[in-house]
Amino acid sequence: MRPHYTSRMKTAVIPQVRVEPELRADLDAALLPGETLTDFVETAVRNAVEFRRMQTDFAARCDASLANYERTGVSVASDVVLSKLEAKVAARVKQLRK
Repeated sequence: MRPHYTSRMKTAVIPQVRVEPELRADLDAALLPGETLTDFVETAVRNAVEFRRMQTDFAARCDASLANYERTGVSVASDVVLSKLEAKVAARVKQLRK
């Protein structure tokens, strides 16, 4: 289940984490058929790292946008931004319903 590894890559171990028995039971119950605890943990860690990366990128874009506004005084009205976002969501929903 790990196609992202290559034979030349060295691997590292993520430290063990102690959890309450109830959480471990919930985790075991959440595993998909054929999925191992290792698979689940690796996927969760990868997703968390990607989420943090997106948060950092978003914050950087926010800072750049604020700096641009402070420098130029030019901004986009919130109703314009919201209508653009709503149009993007509607287009994506339409695409997913196909």
